[in-house]
Amino acid sequence: MCGICGEMVFGDRMVETSALDRMCTEMCLRGPDGSGVWAANRIAFGHRRLKIIDLSEASRQPMVDSELGLSIVYNGAIYNYKELRSELEGKGYRFFSHGDTEVILKAYHAFGESFVEKLNGMFAFAITERETGRLILGRDRLGIKPFYYSLTGERLRFSSSLPGIIAAGGIDTSIDPVALQYYLTYHSVVPAPHTIVNGIHKLPPATIAFVEPDGKMTTKQYWAVNYGTDDSRKDYSKEDWIDETLEVMRTAVKRRLVADVPVGVLLSGGLDSSLIVGLLCEHDPSAVETFSIGFESVNDEEGDEFKYSDIIVDRFKTSHHKLFIDSSKTIPALRDCIRQMSEPMVSHDNVGFYLLSKEVSKFVKVVQSGQGADEVFAGYFWYKKMMESTNGVADYASVFFDRDYAEYSQVVTDRYRCAEDNPLNFVQNHFDSPGATRPVDQALRIDSNIMLVDDPVKRVDNNTMAASLEARVPFLDHEVVEFAAKMPAEMKVPGDGKYALKEAARKVIPAGVIDRPKGYFPVPALKYLKGEFLEMTRDALINDTARERGLFNSNYVEKLLKAPEDHITSLGGSKLYQLALLEMWLQTHGIR
Repeated sequence: MCGICGEMVFGDRMVETSALDRMCTEMCLRGPDGSGVWAANRIAFGHRRLKIIDLSEASRQPMVDSELGLSIVYNGAIYNYKELRSELEGKGYRFFSHGDTEVILKAYHAFGESFVEKLNGMFAFAITERETGRLILGRDRLGIKPFYYSLTGERLRFSSSLPGIIAAGGIDTSIDPVALQYYLTYHSVVPAPHTIVNGIHKLPPATIAFVEPDGKMTTKQYWAVNYGTDDSRKDYSKEDWIDETLEVMRTAVKRRLVADVPVGVLLSGGLDSSLIVGLLCEHDPSAVETFSIGFESVNDEEGDEFKYSDIIVDRFKTSHHKLFIDSSKTIPALRDCIRQMSEPMVSHDNVGFYLLSKEVSKFVKVVQSGQGADEVFAGYFWYKKMMESTNGVADYASVFFDRDYAEYSQVVTDRYRCAEDNPLNFVQNHFDSPGATRPVDQALRIDSNIMLVDDPVKRVDNNTMAASLEARVPFLDHEVVEFAAKMPAEMKVPGDGKYALKEAARKVIPAGVIDRPKGYFPVPALKYLKGEFLEMTRDALINDTARERGLFNSNYVEKLLKAPEDHITSLGGSKLYQLALLEMWLQTHGIR
């Protein structure tokens, strides 16, 4: 929907807006339809608007409610805002707009900090109280919307974009060795509150934070999911689970039609996006626009899945847009894509999402996307292994980690090497925490709450918002996630995974896209590095800037450069590209 930023200064100084202006400028693509800056005493907010709900100026931000003494800046979409508005009107609240921003503001006034539990949607917000000078920050349950911040003894700054905070100036941009270790080990996932730079952090998902005028910051987690069947469903049959799966998904997809502009679908041709199309077409097939992308094949690995997306298009007669990208266009687009990344994201499909989003934004401002289904309904191959595991942490790490500690120690120079295995300790602590007892449920929980947030979800937000496009993810409706967590793993893992979801989908979409081999968003040229792609990675890793930074041991880099195809992670990623992507991101954003 938008980009947000803000600053709060501590002590006797008054806030200035010059840094805010730079942050807003950095985020212009997140909100090309309008901008605004508001300042009072020690707090200032900035906003870039993408008009989705209430297109009038009444919903412009930053929004100030003088009667309540509250101001807000907010990014996201609250799908139940009309129901909440009716509830608030019943309490006597009067509204001057018709959007969701004002509903958030008045809900906070009415219900206090527990108001976030009433919100169904994706959001990141900052609210300030005129009388106390306190700042309240929040992020949605699944971390769909980003929230970066920098906190020092002098000030707090926050933004939807990490480069936005860097643009404000005065930030410690030295590399965080722990974050670097996560990046190199945990499949490039860097869990909150870490980011790759020391001076900037992430507010964790499902968290509300309070910043006092003296700079003291406290946080509270307001939502968590417990895994295991509850009493209300203990007698469910197989068909009961399948029927309810379809109903919760039908509701989630319908909710995400709430907008004052048309809503399209990113159609990969897989089960997840195809089901979304099928459920949307239950309303009005002629109004559904779908979009697919494909790339050149490399080493006999296909670069598109058009044959599957075509099945859905033929079945539902959607207004379809097909985009094919040859490799000559991929490198320039990749450089632009890296420039738009809030954090280094190594997945091959980043450039695919970026190019697809650019094309889609020519037609619609909002799309629904299928991210999250694999993590929520157990679609990945390692869950079957976890069903039989007697050592969950070791088995999970053996599949998901790109390197063990011994190889990680060969990658980084002494300056950046951590003495302990932080990623393995993190997984151990997560598996040991209450709320999931079986290894398979522990794996599903960490994937839904950690990996999903800082890989697929972040990828989608970054690349769609770089094209001024809002992406909505019905599989991450928190009620869907809560339902799936209560479903026995035996209803999710059988076959190739997502058993209940597949059986539910049979009632809506053709079997040809359900029983197909599991696919992904392929960009083979970034897995099998050759030609221009190999030269791009070589230059990034051996240029003067990389040498001066000294992140990686030169012997390890040379080993990868000599035979990149021999060094593929267990999840099919290029180890060479992973190192190069980090350097390209740091160099692109001028981080030294």
